[in-house]
Amino acid sequence: MDLDARKLGILKAIIDEYILSASPVGSRAISKQDGFNLSSATIRNEMADLEELGYLEQPHTSAGRIPSDKAYRLYVDQMMQKAALSEDEIKLIRAHLTAKLDEVEMVMKQTAQALSAVTHYTAMIMPPMLAANRLRHIQLVPLREGRALMVVVTSAGFAREAVIRVPEEINTVELERISRILTERFRDCRMDQLGERIMKDLGSELFERRAFLNSMVEAIEHKMEPDAPNVQLSGATNMLHFPEYSDVNKAKMFLAAVEGRNTLYELLKRASRLEFSITIGGENENDMLKDCSVVTATYQIGEEPMGSFGIIGPTRMHYGKVISVLEFMSRCLTEMLTSDDEE
Repeated sequence: MDLDARKLGILKAIIDEYILSASPVGSRAISKQDGFNLSSATIRNEMADLEELGYLEQPHTSAGRIPSDKAYRLYVDQMMQKAALSEDEIKLIRAHLTAKLDEVEMVMKQTAQALSAVTHYTAMIMPPMLAANRLRHIQLVPLREGRALMVVVTSAGFAREAVIRVPEEINTVELERISRILTERFRDCRMDQLGERIMKDLGSELFERRAFLNSMVEAIEHKMEPDAPNVQLSGATNMLHFPEYSDVNKAKMFLAAVEGRNTLYELLKRASRLEFSITIGGENENDMLKDCSVVTATYQIGEEPMGSFGIIGPTRMHYGKVISVLEFMSRCLTEMLTSDDEE
C-alpha cells in the first residue's frame, strides 16, 4: 500500500524527531511542528495506521512511537535529504588528511579517524585491494652472491619485497637492465595480470632468462595474495554514547562484531562492488549488527574502484549527513591516491 502525502509527512516528521531525540515520539509533539495543521487526535489515528502498516513500533504501552527498519528504508529511498557539511566539518576532515602520507596504511588510519571524528559513529576502511592495484615500479637490488632483493611498488603506494635466487651468469648490470625493461614495459599493468603478461610478452625476448623470470613471477604472485583480513577501525566506543547501547548485552554484542575484523572485511569486500550502499537493521546478514545501520562508499585510483569504507551507527543515524560525509571523503581519498599515482 502506497502512503498518501499526509502519512508520508507525518512519518518523515517522526523519523526526523527520533533521529534527534532518541525518545519515542507522540502525536502531540508532531502537532506542534510547523506545517501540520492537524489535531493530535488526527495525527494519532494516522500513527495507528502507520503502525499497522509496519512503519512504526510502540516500545511501551504508554509511550509514543519509534520508526521501524521498514520506515528507515522508505526514508532513505524516498524522503532523505543530504545535509551540507559545515566549514568546520570540512576543515576537520582536511586536518586529518593534510599530513605527509608516506604509506597507504597511514592514509587508511587517518581516513578512519576523520570519519569517526566528523560523524561521531564508528568508521571502518579497507585498504586498496592489491590485485586491483597497478604496477608502478620493479627494482632488483643485488645482495650477497646468488641473491637479489626484488621490490615491487604499486599505484596505491604499496611496496612488497621478496628475496629471490639469481643465477651466477646474471650480474648487477643485467639485474638493472631487467628492472628497467619490466618497469617500462609493464608500468600500469594490473597486479593480478602482471605475471601472465611478463611470461607472455618477455618469454621469447628474454628466453635465456625464462627460468629467472618465472621465479620472479612466482614471488610477485605470492606477495600479491590477500593478507589476513585488514580493516582500519576508529571510534568503536562512540556507539556506547548512544542511549540504544546503554544495555550492556547490546553493547557487548556490537563490540564483539567490530572487534572481529573478518566480519567487517567481508562486509567491505562485498560493498566494494557498489558506489554507495545503505544496510538498515535487520537487512544486515550478521546477527550482531541487526540493531545497526551500515553505510558504505568506494574510493578509486584513477577510474578504477580500489576499496571501500563506511560508517556503522544506530538505525536512527543521521543518514543525510553520513552520505554527505562519505561522498566528500570518497572524493578526497580518490584525489589523494590518484595524484600520488601520477607523481
